[in-house]
Amino acid sequence: MAKEPMRVLVTGAAGQIGYALVPMIARGAMLGPDQPVILHMLDIPPATDSLNGVKMELVDAAFPLLKGIVATTDVVEACTGVNVAVMVGGFPRKEGMERKDVMSKNVSIYKSQASALEAHAAPNCKVLVVANPANTNALILKEFAPSFAEKNITCLTRLDHNRALAQIAERLNVQVSDVKNVIIWGNHSSTQYPDVNHATVKTTTGEEPVRKLVADDEWLNSEFITTVQKRGATIITVRKASSALSAASSACDHIRDWVLGTPEGTFVSMGVYSDGSYGVPAGLIYSFPVTCSGGEWKIVQGLPIDEFSRKKMDETAQELSEEKAIAYSCLN
Repeated sequence: MAKEPMRVLVTGAAGQIGYALVPMIARGAMLGPDQPVILHMLDIPPATDSLNGVKMELVDAAFPLLKGIVATTDVVEACTGVNVAVMVGGFPRKEGMERKDVMSKNVSIYKSQASALEAHAAPNCKVLVVANPANTNALILKEFAPSFAEKNITCLTRLDHNRALAQIAERLNVQVSDVKNVIIWGNHSSTQYPDVNHATVKTTTGEEPVRKLVADDEWLNSEFITTVQKRGATIITVRKASSALSAASSACDHIRDWVLGTPEGTFVSMGVYSDGSYGVPAGLIYSFPVTCSGGEWKIVQGLPIDEFSRKKMDETAQELSEEKAIAYSCLN
């Protein structure tokens, strides 16, 4: 029996990430090759023509899984009945702007969208915040959607996770699919901590630790970390635009694993509500290693943390605490 379509909301759908993301969803990269979807695309009124153009292209692509399209500038229409919401739209930080200025703009945007989701989304709707500052935008969204379970609001750090996997694969000249269990701790910002202490690589003789195979702690504790932390800025310098294709792909990875589950023995990085695990202050949305099963994520427990990692994890937690304070000051 054919599955019922799932309704997937993409905000900022006429932007670069949205333009890369919606065909991936329509092709089954997010929810699986046998899951029909109805796409809900939201953008601001000045982007109406672009949004309609994206809708026309989706129609022309004749995706078999795509069973309907809602393209709108009305937030209530966009949020009605959605099972998954990918929050790509947000106010970007511009030259000369302070972080508080960006927070203030995003509080206004997320207040409207969160209220509409709370009132009109399907029960148990899963939310992924992509727009930066992603961790703190997700906190703002929860503030204005109080009936949403904390477990259903997450932010994207899978892009950083995938970047870390790719850097290790390139360094070792192996397939990226053979590298697993890197961790992104903390904020989707330049303070994030890409950690390889628990990562392994599949070899002909079995799984081997990344640290053993790389055999260069100086590189792993310095250049590797800063490369992942600054990859987004590097892409902007080279491409003259921010990451779009890779952000869209990693959003699909995040939702796919959340809904369909992670492979046995593999964990991934997701920005989720801290419950105090690993000494991270509760109430922050912080990137942890998680496993997913039955549509639920669970923080991986019991991993040993060395002194170097502890310091890095605390630094990014401190930044998130500061961002939270700024954001909450904007709520008043």
